[in-house]
Amino acid sequence: MPRFLYSLIFTLCLPLILARLLYRAWRAPAYARRWRERFALSGDLRAGGIWVHAVSVGESIAAAPMVRELRKRHPELPVTITCMTPTGSEQIRKLFGDEVGHAYLPYDLPWLQRRLIRRLRPRISIIMETELWPNLVAECGRAGVPVVLANARLSERSARGYQRVSGLVRPMFAALDWVAAQTAAEAERFLMLGVRQTALTVTGSIKFDLKPGAELLATAAQWRAQWGERPVWIAASTHSGEDEVVLAAHRQVLQQHPDALLILVPRHPERFDAVARQIEGAGLSMVRRSAGNMPTSSDLVLLGDTMGELMQFYACADVAFVGGSLIPGGGHNYLEPAALGLPVLSGPHRFNFAEISELLERAGALVEVADAQGMAEQVNGWLSDRPSARVAGEAGRVVVEANQGALERLLQGIARRL
Repeated sequence: MPRFLYSLIFTLCLPLILARLLYRAWRAPAYARRWRERFALSGDLRAGGIWVHAVSVGESIAAAPMVRELRKRHPELPVTITCMTPTGSEQIRKLFGDEVGHAYLPYDLPWLQRRLIRRLRPRISIIMETELWPNLVAECGRAGVPVVLANARLSERSARGYQRVSGLVRPMFAALDWVAAQTAAEAERFLMLGVRQTALTVTGSIKFDLKPGAELLATAAQWRAQWGERPVWIAASTHSGEDEVVLAAHRQVLQQHPDALLILVPRHPERFDAVARQIEGAGLSMVRRSAGNMPTSSDLVLLGDTMGELMQFYACADVAFVGGSLIPGGGHNYLEPAALGLPVLSGPHRFNFAEISELLERAGALVEVADAQGMAEQVNGWLSDRPSARVAGEAGRVVVEANQGALERLLQGIARRL
């Protein structure tokens, strides 16, 4: 009954959902394209294989090593990846090109999910992290398709939200064939929401299985050679309300390090132009990565307004601030800069990566800051004391390497359910 009411309300709200899609298309034109896929009427679907759902950019990047290994170990099974956002779609095509099928996930209505599954005929459905939809899970169960929640994470905040609609979500969680949880704390939350003990394993986070490639490091070295010996710090995946703080901090950093370069990478592409105007308004000379130019000695900010280059930007920096954490966004992936040996800064809102950020903090690899002054002081400290920065960065790298192996455990669990 709760799922019937959910589907009924979802159907009644479709006009509002479409109106919201139109609004988003006005701000980001990519949302206006490929509407038929939102109703499971089109898309590049490779039938009879492995279906991976990764909601957006972060999940697509996290899924990439898993997908590559699945294709290597099961070459006879085609892979199709679905997502929800244009940026996620762009990331998937950048990672895999035409090697995998790709489409948007349709709206979570029974007949739309049924249509997708009928066209896709998957051997298994692998959902990344926590992108669960009641009708998607129910229709997979109806069709006999095993559902795996891979690299599963569930913050206390999200768990409380699910508990408020427990009548709807408990059957969904109970129907999952396997949950590969990142941590023991998250496993407990999944159990409280109805996941069966026999369907739950703590595998760790596959985000630890991150190995920066030699090509990425070589390109970073080339970029830094062009920039000279100047110090470089990065503010990555920033949200509205954080850029102002970062720019104020950079102005303070420049007082102590006049040649310092800030790489500023907003989280969402629709904000690129607005952030560029903020940089100009702050009186800081800037070069945009999308223009194809490298910063000169007079440029104080490099705006990372491209997609899929975040790791490249990290590899060029000496210190990293990870955004989504000064505002109540929960933070983003702290392991990317840590894997590159960078000392990491975060705001106080880390609930999306609580256990990971605490691991790094205990190791001395991550420092929490709350405002521009605190950020500037820590950046200046690490830029002035390079040995101390190296110690902090190496501590983070050790944490990453010590926790690797989750990907192999996940792949073995998937193989048993194929």
